[in-house]
Amino acid sequence: MENKIQHILQLLNIKEINKGSSTGSHWFYGENLTSIFSPVDGEEIAKVSFASKEVYDKTVEQAEKAFVIWRNWPAPKRGEIVRQIGEALRAHKSALGTLVSYEMGKSLQEGLGEVQEMIDICDFAVGLSRQLYGLTMHSERPQHRMYEQWHPLGAVGIISAFNFPVAVWTWNAVLAWVCGNVCIWKPSEKTPLTAIACQQIISKVFEENKVPEGVSCLLCGDSILGEKLARDSKIALLSATGSTRMGKAVAQAVAARLGKYLLELGGNNAIIISAEADLDMSLIGAVFGAVGTAGQRCTSTRRLIIHESVYHTFKEKLVKAYGQLKIGNPLDEQNHVGPLIDKQAVALYLAAIEKCKAQGGNFIVEGGVLSGEVYTSGCYVKPCIAEVEPHFDIVKTETFAPILYIMKYKSLDEAIAIQNDVPQGLSSAIMTNNLREAELFLSVNGSDCGIANVNIGTSGAEIGGAFGGEKETGGGRESGSDAWRAYMRRQTNTINYSTQLPLAQGIKFDI
Repeated sequence: MENKIQHILQLLNIKEINKGSSTGSHWFYGENLTSIFSPVDGEEIAKVSFASKEVYDKTVEQAEKAFVIWRNWPAPKRGEIVRQIGEALRAHKSALGTLVSYEMGKSLQEGLGEVQEMIDICDFAVGLSRQLYGLTMHSERPQHRMYEQWHPLGAVGIISAFNFPVAVWTWNAVLAWVCGNVCIWKPSEKTPLTAIACQQIISKVFEENKVPEGVSCLLCGDSILGEKLARDSKIALLSATGSTRMGKAVAQAVAARLGKYLLELGGNNAIIISAEADLDMSLIGAVFGAVGTAGQRCTSTRRLIIHESVYHTFKEKLVKAYGQLKIGNPLDEQNHVGPLIDKQAVALYLAAIEKCKAQGGNFIVEGGVLSGEVYTSGCYVKPCIAEVEPHFDIVKTETFAPILYIMKYKSLDEAIAIQNDVPQGLSSAIMTNNLREAELFLSVNGSDCGIANVNIGTSGAEIGGAFGGEKETGGGRESGSDAWRAYMRRQTNTINYSTQLPLAQGIKFDI
């Protein structure tokens, strides 16, 4: 494995991971080296140094200088840079996807899929660079024209999470870039090597196009660095992905300086399995949603709300499907489930199981930590299923692990009430062939989540739609649709081309 990863690092041009700064991208390193371990085999991948206060200050200063230049590049020209980034990602898809899989622990197919998501958002952003539209309004005053336009904000801070170590950064960064902003990225301290790889990939593109130094900045560090970004008035917008606890701290710090923030936080996602559902199709959506990325997606399926008439039949299908899951090295494409990110995540998984049992949960598929030659990292766990009641506290808590809670319902109104009765509001789904049920689920009386699906699971979003959720999920929107507006400031303009100065609302002021 070590030889393979070293080969991957060479392909990604990662030679000195603790040095380096190329035109357009910018990163400094301090002296404090932190070891990065893979959850796949427990081996150390590299040592990465975390940024000091001095390094942080220099980086923000460099970003500010770059913004003054970059904001004056025409948006389509900025879009051309992003197009080339997309091409560079295509060329490095296999190597970067493999590194994502090894550093984070998700399956190779999911690692490659994450890089494809980066490519897709680049394609989206290229088109967007020619569509930063404003409105024209009719003025109540004669010979006046009113319109609105959008300007870049400045420095955009991006705090990304370990579970999507590169894709969510791209969701933010490429939109921010075509809008004329510069970006400062703090990746998760658990997955910094993939971030360094991304900087290496885009550096060549930036250098060839003479992009100003500091348009893309990388700062590796822990929560202390995140706090600096949150409290820094020079950061015009802070986009943070992570836990609800982290998001609340970010929101308070940014709001204290009246700054802007975009939050993508926890999810506690449910699928309603109707009496009129295609149970075989529902099984695929439920199992992938629950065990994909070892349950470490914010859109992972954590609850199944099953109609009482099909409950036992579907439960039997679930137990049989879980019995066929293959758990092991995620770089082996025969395996369905890889490891959790680290032993701390394993401890939280075990604690959630114990809490569920203490509250009355009945595990029909038992959990546990796997051991043996294949599982030397100590991060591999068994996906498990518990029969519960909807009101259990543990059911309303997000645990980033492959624990699935199943429960019964009688009426659709009851199912929707159960679905909505959690603090989080990210993704939701209903499996049904009944048009009325589907439409009710999507109506104002249905799901209260930012994402509501029919006959697909909760996990896996396309970049064309705005991604995000409500309640404790934070209310932010990233990726497609009009999410670009979060990275810009709106300005309303009025032009008087008459020889008079009429006032609005018919006010007279003669002197």
